[in-house]
Amino acid sequence: QVQLVESGGGLVQPGGSLRLSCKAPRMITSVFNPNLMAWYRQAPGKERELVASVMTNSDRNYADSVKGRFTISRDNARKTVYLQMSNLKPEDTAVYYCNALTSTKQPKYDWGQGTQVTVSS
Repeated sequence: QVQLVESGGGLVQPGGSLRLSCKAPRMITSVFNPNLMAWYRQAPGKERELVASVMTNSDRNYADSVKGRFTISRDNARKTVYLQMSNLKPEDTAVYYCNALTSTKQPKYDWGQGTQVTVSS
């Protein structure tokens, strides 16, 4: 069973930065590497939304709400996906999750526990 482990969340003031990590410790490299990986977030009372995706570090996509502020990247050797978040806003407050995407851009695996990001003064 694939396990996705998110970390790096916390409480940060508006304008601050955080770096999230997502590891796939039980996924072998030959399975991890071809996967399109993504970060999602779910704010209280809202549906989970796709924030960013990465196939290779030169092939990345972002939701309009985070363009220019967030950077997704991956380290295949470490089977890890990162989300560098800068200039954080209160509306970025959410639980952040990672997953792989299917060919139809749907989440592929069971969700991990996520990591809470709270942006507040």
